[in-house]
Amino acid sequence: MKPLHKVIIEKNCSFNPIWIMRQAGRYLPEFREIRKKNPNFINLCLNYDLSSEITLQPLKRFNLDAAIIFSDILMLPYGLGQKVEFEKNFGPKLGELDLNKISKIDEVDFVEKIHPIYKAIKKVSLDPSLDNKNIIGFVGAPWTLLVYMINQQSPKKKLKENFFKDEYLINRILLIIEKFLKFHIKNQIDNGANVIQIFDSWAGLLEEKDLPNYVYTPTLNLVNYIKSLKIPVICFPREIKNYKEFCDIVKPDAISIDYNVDPKKILKDVQIPIQGGLDPKILLSDYKNLKKEASKYLDIFKDHPYIFNLGHGILPETNPEMVENLIKIVKNY
Repeated sequence: MKPLHKVIIEKNCSFNPIWIMRQAGRYLPEFREIRKKNPNFINLCLNYDLSSEITLQPLKRFNLDAAIIFSDILMLPYGLGQKVEFEKNFGPKLGELDLNKISKIDEVDFVEKIHPIYKAIKKVSLDPSLDNKNIIGFVGAPWTLLVYMINQQSPKKKLKENFFKDEYLINRILLIIEKFLKFHIKNQIDNGANVIQIFDSWAGLLEEKDLPNYVYTPTLNLVNYIKSLKIPVICFPREIKNYKEFCDIVKPDAISIDYNVDPKKILKDVQIPIQGGLDPKILLSDYKNLKKEASKYLDIFKDHPYIFNLGHGILPETNPEMVENLIKIVKNY
């Protein structure tokens, strides 16, 4: 069996690898035990012993093909000195954005602040149980990080009023984000990550006319940088309307699709390997429905390089037994 990154590069479709977005975390009882004793989420991400243990928890339970490092896309603004905290039943809250302060941060300050993430990746990469499995590092896309840094919280369905009013601020912050994302990516790769996924969770908030400025160009710069390091890159531009245009311009090695995407249409439009699509809510149903829905994706992509995944993160109320069932369905296909 070939590792995931070779499936992406060689477009070998003799089997479907599987990993699950947010597979390390909230639905696993063993994670909840750790979380109970570690209520501060940022501190938990920066505890390299615990974050590496959490990363490996799902691989001890399930026959998954990749570990994805337990961290968060908001470790980037945190590394840049913006206050980041997670409030129960609310989500992330960020402090005021001080451009002067952020502009003075250099690579040494940034890496020092979040270096436990890289130590965790290194620790995972040395774990003998991984055996030919991939280690996926990840970052938020520049646009999505910009949204969090200016909005100061999850935008849900809309950006705060006057979001675009200060064009100078937006362009400066985007350049800073891109510069430090490259440091963050390089450090993940240097410590053992052999695939990078770029999460653009809020790409769907933009109008078509704004995609080139805020999504295509900054993401293309990152994709080209990752390719220069000889590592495959998966992009997840969630809820955009035109995946074909995104792939034609940004040219990632693989594209991850959300659950609102018509898999038959994407198959016609896109030549590169495809990942994901299954609605995480399907895992809250029963075995029969799970098998039917998972098989639909497996059937559609049977002659196309396909990485099985969900169309968004696994839900906290998911029964781990259903994850086990899903993996067996994919492996036995």
